[in-house]
Amino acid sequence: MPSPHPIDVHVGRRIRQRRILLGMTQERLGAAVGLSFQMVQKYEVGINGISASRLVELANALDVPPSLFFEGRPRSSAKVPLYKRETLELVHAYLAIHNPTVRESIAETIRAIATTPLSHRRRS
Repeated sequence: MPSPHPIDVHVGRRIRQRRILLGMTQERLGAAVGLSFQMVQKYEVGINGISASRLVELANALDVPPSLFFEGRPRSSAKVPLYKRETLELVHAYLAIHNPTVRESIAETIRAIATTPLSHRRRS
């Protein structure tokens, strides 16, 4: 079996990213567009390519323009940290914080940690 096309993999990852950010299951997304969760799963990993009409249906169900799925297409086959479950769960949790002061405080803390050289960080 040939490897999935990189565009199909990217589009699938973007669908998965949006679905997780919305807190939606594969089952719920599938039901919204008349698919089984297994088919959604195959789309998300890029095993199956998505037709233009199906892509529009998925975009509508996820409340985004279809073009969103093509944004940020990596130019290499390297794994993009944005697609990791940990990253998506962190963003989802961050967006669930409704107090803007708390959100900004968390964002400032993360920025400070990210810009601190490793040699200055405490080791656990």
